[in-house]
Amino acid sequence: MRSMAPMGGLEATLRQRLARRESQGRLRHLEVPRSDLVDFSSNDYLSLSRDFVVRDALAAYLRRPDRKSPSIGSNGRLIGSGGSRLLDGNSVFVEQLERKIADFHASEAALLFNSAYDANVGLISSVPGAGDVILYDNLIHASIHDGMRLSRATRKIPFRHNSVIRHVRERTAEPGAVGVDGPDDLVPTLKQLIRGDQRVRSGSANVFICIEALYSMDGDIVDLQYVSNIIDSLFPKGNCYIIVDEAHSIGVLGDGGRGLVCQLGLEDRVFARVVGFGKAMGCAGGAILCSSVVRHYLINYARTLIYTTAMSFPSLASIDAAYDYLISGKAEARRRQLKILIQHCHVKLKDINERLRPSTSALRVPEGQLNSPIIPLFTRYPRDLARHCQTSGFMIRPIVAPTVPHGQDRIRICLHGTNTIEQIDALSRAIEAWLRHLEMTQNAETKIKSQAGDATGQQIQAVLPESAKPRL
Repeated sequence: MRSMAPMGGLEATLRQRLARRESQGRLRHLEVPRSDLVDFSSNDYLSLSRDFVVRDALAAYLRRPDRKSPSIGSNGRLIGSGGSRLLDGNSVFVEQLERKIADFHASEAALLFNSAYDANVGLISSVPGAGDVILYDNLIHASIHDGMRLSRATRKIPFRHNSVIRHVRERTAEPGAVGVDGPDDLVPTLKQLIRGDQRVRSGSANVFICIEALYSMDGDIVDLQYVSNIIDSLFPKGNCYIIVDEAHSIGVLGDGGRGLVCQLGLEDRVFARVVGFGKAMGCAGGAILCSSVVRHYLINYARTLIYTTAMSFPSLASIDAAYDYLISGKAEARRRQLKILIQHCHVKLKDINERLRPSTSALRVPEGQLNSPIIPLFTRYPRDLARHCQTSGFMIRPIVAPTVPHGQDRIRICLHGTNTIEQIDALSRAIEAWLRHLEMTQNAETKIKSQAGDATGQQIQAVLPESAKPRL
């Protein structure tokens, strides 16, 4: 029998909040993903979570006859870790894995966390100090926001997302277009900060710029070279630092899947990178790539590392197996296939848009990045479109506020290295069929309203006195 302490009016208050969210169409539920649908939803971009080679490598770790060796298990513990990293949860295996991760991403050091969320919160909450300033993309991940709430930084200032996205900046810089340098863009925000804060100007206060390499909801890739150049020109004293969340970019971007920072050769220009293993790597966990000094600082100050149980050996072994898969080059075929699928999907969606020319409220296909496996389709009817796609055999999910800003509801197509051209073609046909049905329904509704309006007008005319009727 369930036993609970009386909640008084609290549960009534919670029910009211849930009811309010439900009335807004924003109520979330847990559901078990359907295995009979083609996956266009998960973040498993390389499909490593289902890969038999990675699975067999993980199983081999757990079956090794020398598994009692401290270099294999977590101090002999094959299931749990036994405590936090600072107590009994550390091991030779963990530190060897961190070295492997750091070497792969050309970083001086790496520090593992239970998730990329914990890594972001731990980093942002502990490194910026009193007097420092954090500038962040207004579409940055929730974990950065939570880290900022705990941070001692004096100011946290947003800047406009589109001001650091190359294809948007280039489009708005064309003749006749509205200029990109609005007051909330990165460059004006930085210049205003420098003018108004003597400590920043003198170099005694630090500025941290938080961006994502590949944005999970919009599929945009940040123009990191542009951001780096801006910092070089505006901060000659070197007191501005870039923090890049690469959770969605590793495995997808860069040579061998090393990420955007490595792709651009900007390892020495970025203060810290946060990598996540729950996306293209197909497992779970996260890490911060940084200098040895920053790593040691985080060990002493990052509460999301200090006050939590360390990762279990099976989790660590799965990360190790995934990295071995990338290092071996076995993932390259899927990475190549993913690029082909991305290009093909953009072609199909552009074709639908040009032929049907739907209203922007019905469907808007953004001029997105041609290297991104994430393709958002903006629509006023995300739940209806997602439901239609699922009925047609495809796992597509609606993305609505508060996950994305109000007025930017969408569905999100996530492509994977094991999807096929035929699956994308079938998904495109399903989207086109939905659009045609929506247009037909809207036309019918417009006709009914028009007829109703004509009938009402005739009724009014019939009851008006002769003197009140309009003269032709």
